[in-house]
Amino acid sequence: MVWNSERADMCVASKTGIVHPATGTYAQEAIEAIKSDKVVAVPTDTLYGFACDACSLEAVNRIYAIKGRRLTSPLAICVGDVSDIKRFAITEHLPPGLLDSLLPGPVTVVLRRGESSVLEKSLNPGIDTVGVRVPDCEFIRAIARGSGSAIALTSANLSGHRSSVCVKDFENLWHHCAYVYDGGVLPSGREGSTIIDLTNIGTYKIIRPGSAEEETVEILEKHFLGEDAGGG
Repeated sequence: MVWNSERADMCVASKTGIVHPATGTYAQEAIEAIKSDKVVAVPTDTLYGFACDACSLEAVNRIYAIKGRRLTSPLAICVGDVSDIKRFAITEHLPPGLLDSLLPGPVTVVLRRGESSVLEKSLNPGIDTVGVRVPDCEFIRAIARGSGSAIALTSANLSGHRSSVCVKDFENLWHHCAYVYDGGVLPSGREGSTIIDLTNIGTYKIIRPGSAEEETVEILEKHFLGEDAGGG
């Protein structure tokens, strides 16, 4: 699905101050905010999320504070293109073409960081894996490309509360963000991305079924990966 951020059913008019349309016109503004260690709220191809520079400890801590989330709960990262993933995680063990078949799309792939990862050690300390997203949403991908870094990404809601498919859903948290970018009502039905562990050669493990489990499993099996015996 290619998300059109200029849909007519936007939840909130842009005149609200910090709330702007999720269009290319505002991408540079979002990039500058990310580079300044601020948090922004953005649409993805599944849910609305809080985003910041994954290599800024200050910004990452701000996201945890906004969500009321335990510091031991890891954050995923978002990159602009599939080709960027190898900068942050180990991909050499994966079948050729697998990541390009899965992404961009509503899938989070969990991979090992490895010693060559350019991610700051302060992101998810003590965890040697990282969840990576390339959403099928041009706005957030443009932000990731322009930032020159990875974007830390987590759902725009308080921990334990329902996910947001419209900016109005998390209106009580707007004041924590530099900007909120409105892409209308998202069609995911409040299901997040499908999370798959691809850390082991030749196998996969479904961590969270999410919104694209069936299609994801089909792609994995076409690339001759088998489900991990301990997987769910």
